[in-house]
Amino acid sequence: MNRAIERALLGYGPELRRLVGAIVRDDAQAHDAFSTFCECLLKGLPDFRWECSFRTWAQRMARNTCFKLLNAPPQRHPHVSLSEVPVRAAERLSSMRPWQCTTVKNRFRALREQLDPEQQRLLELRVDRRLSWPEVARLMCASEAPVTSELRARQAAALRQQFQRLKAHLRSLALQEGLIPRTEAHA
Repeated sequence: MNRAIERALLGYGPELRRLVGAIVRDDAQAHDAFSTFCECLLKGLPDFRWECSFRTWAQRMARNTCFKLLNAPPQRHPHVSLSEVPVRAAERLSSMRPWQCTTVKNRFRALREQLDPEQQRLLELRVDRRLSWPEVARLMCASEAPVTSELRARQAAALRQQFQRLKAHLRSLALQEGLIPRTEAHA
């Protein structure tokens, strides 16, 4: 059973961790929620009845864990003197990378919205959903006719090239907007 949990977390762990982070929205609480979810997964696996896919069941369990954590009575935290508050806030802010700041993320989101819908879909499938190139090709090149594996491989290769051009285009837009310092442009 431990190998089943290990394989499940290898396959779905990053997706489930993002889901937990999106619901909880606090790094420390998200870490606790994911740990609690892993424990629930280990305890609940023998009772899994395959009435739905494992992925759906795990997502439901992760959501329930998050909601229980968010609805639990607040824990008492030790008091922090007012003189320490600015120091602790500055430590947290200084450890953030620029692209993790909300304003920068919103500006990058605005750049993505300037792209045509097909380019946005390519970014969504490859970057946001982290699908493999064959999966991206299957979803982007949907046709009624049966597709050979050779044709699917060519479609995937063409999409990879399109993705590389799209990344370069987004990088140039980000440079124009000042989202990437000019010193990093040559890196």
